[in-house]
Amino acid sequence: MNISREEFEKHFTDFQREAFRLETLDDYSGSSDTECLRAFLAGESQPAHYNQEWADEVRANVQAGKRMYRVHVLCRPLTDYLRFELGWGYAKNAEAGEEFFILDVTEQANPLAGVPDFWMFDEMSVVSMDYGENGKFVGAESRPDVARWIEHRDVALAHAVPFHEWWERFGAE
Repeated sequence: MNISREEFEKHFTDFQREAFRLETLDDYSGSSDTECLRAFLAGESQPAHYNQEWADEVRANVQAGKRMYRVHVLCRPLTDYLRFELGWGYAKNAEAGEEFFILDVTEQANPLAGVPDFWMFDEMSVVSMDYGENGKFVGAESRPDVARWIEHRDVALAHAVPFHEWWERFGAE
């Protein structure tokens, strides 16, 4: 069932214990701050306002004792967008308390091939996300079959490594 942006966003204030995200795309530039992406690609310093609203939301949730974490399925070499997202976004969000893991499928089969991006809240509700060209967010759908999505999360985590370990090894590539 499709849900409105407002219904989707309400999950981020209503969850009680944990919010998990699976990211599967190598380009979300259509949903991103194009000026910040341009600045990153030009080698400029990260503006203080970049991703600040999300970092504040993460910090508030983590300080309230909630866990926010995600796995990003990706393949090297990284796209310009992924270098931006991981280099600027993940670093800032990690400081706020979000946990990141990387499932690198460069040298292995993708155990989640065909699984779309999704958020899962408290292992009780799942929202899958639809994207158009260049990763432009176009909508969200509430998914009733939570057990299946818990399995996807568990597979992702079983094959992923902590972001900082992966970034230390491959971030400069």
